[in-house]
Amino acid sequence: MISLLIVDDQKNIRDGLQAMLRQFPLQPEHIYSAANGVEALQLLREHSIQLVITDIRMPDMDGLTLMARTREEQLTVDYLIISGYGDFAYAQKAIELGAKGYLLKPVKREDLQTSVEHVWQEIRTRQALSHNIEQLSLLARETDRKELSMYMQGAAGDEVWLGETEHRNTELWSSYRLCLLREERRINLPGASSAHTMESIAYRIFGRQECLRLQSRPHLILAVPAGADPEALPAALKAGQIPATAVLTGPQQGLKALPHAYMEAQELYKSSYLFPDIRCVLPMHIEGLEQQWQLPHEELYALFRQIGTSNSGIIIEGISELFHKDVLQRYSIRYTERLCGAIVQMLEEYERVISPYMGEEALDIESLRNLFDYPGIRDYIQALQHQLLRLNQFYYEFKCSYRNSQDLNEAIRYIHENYHKPLDLAMVSNHVSLNYAYFSNLFKKNVGKGFAEYLRDVRLDKARRLLADTEYKVVEVTAMVGYESYKSFTRAFREVMGMQPTEYRQMMRHKEVREGESRNHASHLK
Repeated sequence: MISLLIVDDQKNIRDGLQAMLRQFPLQPEHIYSAANGVEALQLLREHSIQLVITDIRMPDMDGLTLMARTREEQLTVDYLIISGYGDFAYAQKAIELGAKGYLLKPVKREDLQTSVEHVWQEIRTRQALSHNIEQLSLLARETDRKELSMYMQGAAGDEVWLGETEHRNTELWSSYRLCLLREERRINLPGASSAHTMESIAYRIFGRQECLRLQSRPHLILAVPAGADPEALPAALKAGQIPATAVLTGPQQGLKALPHAYMEAQELYKSSYLFPDIRCVLPMHIEGLEQQWQLPHEELYALFRQIGTSNSGIIIEGISELFHKDVLQRYSIRYTERLCGAIVQMLEEYERVISPYMGEEALDIESLRNLFDYPGIRDYIQALQHQLLRLNQFYYEFKCSYRNSQDLNEAIRYIHENYHKPLDLAMVSNHVSLNYAYFSNLFKKNVGKGFAEYLRDVRLDKARRLLADTEYKVVEVTAMVGYESYKSFTRAFREVMGMQPTEYRQMMRHKEVREGESRNHASHLK
C-alpha cells in the first residue's frame, strides 16, 4: 500500500482529485491534501508518503520549489505534475527534476488512473527490489557472523578469509575485546531472554559499527572496541533493570587472536561465579588466583559424618565453611569445580547405601553436577544444602526406624570390619546370637538385599577404591577384600561393573591422565 498527497491551491480541484482516486480499484492507504508547497513539505516530513500529485503554480511555494526542497532534504517521494497548456515549460522543468509524468488541466479520470497506476507499479517494483537487496545484505552479514562464530570456537580459517573478513571491519579488529554477557535467570524458571535488549544497549554504548555480535546462545558474546570504558555497559544494564554479569577479555589485535580471546572469555565467565558482587569481571580479577590446591578431605569427611544426626545446623555450618568466599576466591575456579564434584561423589555413595529405604523418594543429585547451570554460586550452594539436608533426614529416619535393631546394626558393623576375612551368613548370625534362618530374613527385610549380595557390594566397593587409588596387583586386591580365589573375584566384579578389574583400573588411570592434561592445558593458556 502507498500513501498519496494532493497539492493544489484550489479546494475544488483537491476535492475532485480525491473523489476520483477513491473510485479507483487500487486504493491508497492514506490520501493527504495541502493548499501549497509549504503545507505539503511539512506533511512529507511528518508522514510516510510515496506519491505527490501537485499543481505547478501555487502561492508561497510552487510545485517546482517543493520538488527541489524534497530533493535537498532527501525525502524519497515520486511526483505527478498538474499543469495547464501555458505551463508546458514548467512541466518540462518538473520532468528534469524527476517527475514521473504530468497531467493537463482539466484532469481526466482515465488519465489520472493510468498515471497513478503506472507510478504505483514502479514504486512497488522499487520497494520489492530494495527489500530483496536488504535481505541479501542481511543474509551476507549473518553468514559472515556464523563463520566468525565457528572460527572463534576453534574451526579452521584460511589466510584469505581472515584477510578479507578483517578488512571489512579494520578499525574494530585492530584493537578489540570480547564481551560475554551472562544473564541472571532463575534455574528452572528461565523466563523471556533479554539478549536482544542487551545487544541493543551494547550498540548504544559502543556504536553499531564498533560492536559486533558473535554469539547469541547460550550467552551473548560481542566484539567491542578495546578502549571502551568497561564500566559503561554494566551501568547501562543496571539502569535498564537487566540483571546480568559482563566479562571483558584483555585487549586483542587481529582476527588470529579471536580463538584465544574466546577461551579467555570462557575462563572469565566461569570465574565470574567466584565474584558474585562484581558486575564486570576483568582479567585482573583472576590474575592472582592460586592454581595449586589440596581439597579439604578431612572437612568433607567431617561434614558427612554428621549425616543422620538431629542437628541440621552443623551441616549448614559445614557447607558455609567449605564454600566460604574467602576460600573460593583464593584459588582458580577449578578448585570450586573439584570441590563440587567431590561432594556429589560422596552424596552418591551415601545414597547407594540408603536408597533401599527411600521408597519412591530420591535425591536430585543430577541437578548438582554442573555448577554453571545455576545463576550464581549462591544458588548452587542453596541447592546443595537442600539435598544434603534431605539426605540427612533420610538417614535420621532410617536410624530411628532401626534403633531397636541392635543385633542388625552389630551384624552390619561386623561385616564392614571383617569383610576381608572368610565370612558367611552362619558366622555373622552366630556373632549376634540369632537363629540362622531368622537372621537371614531379618537382614533382607531391613537392608533390602540378601546377606551375600550385601557382602559382595561391600567387598567390591573397597576393591574399586584399591584399584583406583593404589598400585596393588589384582590378585593382591582379591585377597585384601576377602575373596578366596582370583576367579571368583573377577567374575563378581564383571557381573556388577560390566568389565574386568584390570579394565576398570585402566579406565580410572586414563580419566586421571585426561583430567591432568586438561588442567595443564588450561594452566599453559594463562
